[in-house]
Amino acid sequence: MQAATMRLNQNILLLGKKVVLVPYTSEHVPRYHEWMKSEELQRLTASEPLTLEQEYAMQRSWREDVDKCTFIVLDADKWRAQPASPEESCMAGDVNLFLTDRGDPTLGEIEVMIAEPSCRGRGFGTEAVLMMMSYGVTKLGLTKFEAKIGQDNEPSLRMFRKLHFEQVAVSSVFQEVTLRLTVSQPHRQWLLEQTSHVQEQPYRDGTSEPR
Repeated sequence: MQAATMRLNQNILLLGKKVVLVPYTSEHVPRYHEWMKSEELQRLTASEPLTLEQEYAMQRSWREDVDKCTFIVLDADKWRAQPASPEESCMAGDVNLFLTDRGDPTLGEIEVMIAEPSCRGRGFGTEAVLMMMSYGVTKLGLTKFEAKIGQDNEPSLRMFRKLHFEQVAVSSVFQEVTLRLTVSQPHRQWLLEQTSHVQEQPYRDGTSEPR
């Protein structure tokens, strides 16, 4: 059941106001690989640089892993304006959910990366996180979210706190802060209101419904 749950998103596209969320396909790997050459992004995401071949292998594993749900974040304006262009040209970042606690399937760890410099500071990360949380609550049965943020990543810390996450732990070893949100009924209602504009469309092999 869990395997089916985490692969639910492989054929859907989520259309928001500022961003579009699409499944992570091989089409997106070259741009993603270029992003992750950045030492700043490696530091902020606690990632090691990979070869292009390793990045393709990682993409395949993420599509198959029962404990992960990942979307590539696209710039919605570019996506609408360039319907015939490859999605790679519209990429802004990614947003992920991890089921990290096998004893609690209602808990998801969420992370977002807006990697494209021109897309930062424009609310892309906030909308992507709201859309992913709404997806997690309505489709995956999640009721709790955690975010682990580097202590010096002030923009991300501010964003998650604005979304009602509260600090629950600090790790001096990993230099990160753990924030948590338990989705009460008022929180759920607020979340669904914040994402009431989001449209779900079919997604097949890098294509979608007309824009």
